[in-house]
Amino acid sequence: MEITAAMVKELRERSGAGMMECKKALTQNNGDIDASIEWLRKQGLAKADKKADRVAAEGRIALAQDGRNGVLVEINSETDFVAKDENFLKFSDEVAQTALKSGAKDAEALKTAKTSHGPTVEEGRQWLVAKVGENVQVRRLVRTDNAPVLGAYVHGGRIGVLVALEGGDAELARGIAMHIAAMNPQYVAPENVPAEFVAKEKEISLAQMSDKDKQKPAEIQEKMIAGKIKKTLNEISLTGQPFVLDTNVSVGDALAKAKAKVLSFHRIAVGEGIEKVVEDYAAEVMKQAGLA
Repeated sequence: MEITAAMVKELRERSGAGMMECKKALTQNNGDIDASIEWLRKQGLAKADKKADRVAAEGRIALAQDGRNGVLVEINSETDFVAKDENFLKFSDEVAQTALKSGAKDAEALKTAKTSHGPTVEEGRQWLVAKVGENVQVRRLVRTDNAPVLGAYVHGGRIGVLVALEGGDAELARGIAMHIAAMNPQYVAPENVPAEFVAKEKEISLAQMSDKDKQKPAEIQEKMIAGKIKKTLNEISLTGQPFVLDTNVSVGDALAKAKAKVLSFHRIAVGEGIEKVVEDYAAEVMKQAGLA
């Protein structure tokens, strides 16, 4: 059967696959569009399985927000080049919207959620793997629902933040989200820092104390250690940090002025926690040539 350009065009529009892949699928299936789609899906799954064990530490943080609800999804690729690909960008935006509408709580649950186009997120991922030729993974999902005031911010597609405020307004919430993206606080306030951390800091401060300071009265030593620990806790806590949008005040001061408080926040960055493989191509060539 003759495979026409119109048939290839229709299959491309319905499947999203490349022109040559569509032509091959139609040839294999005697021009049957539906059978060709199924054939392409099977090919995509096979390719996805082959690439699944390759490290994917690049990618993008995608945001979807609807009033008081918001989600951030981390979608990983092997290279930054693919992370900027139009198909990857469309897929990540679709995944974020699906996460928001489906109510999925984590990436595993998100896999089976159906996108607005019909296929599930996992099926879409397999299609994308077949199209871009790299391992692609939907790695993480964080969400904030029913926030009194929701702030969201994504920096360069690499860092995403959601923050829920009680009081204040959308402008303040976004400013706090931008601050969290820049400064990466670990806790909302010093009082939220675990007692184990504080005890360890005290132990370290004692060990670092000079012989001269150790000769001082115990109450003086305690005050010195307490001051040092307070400084550390402020550095790792959101409310104790200088506000990036106005460094003359702390975040805590800015919140107090607006009669607001932070209820919770999420911050995720692309690839954090993934061990990246650094390729030494010169060493690899020498090894293959028996010179190393």
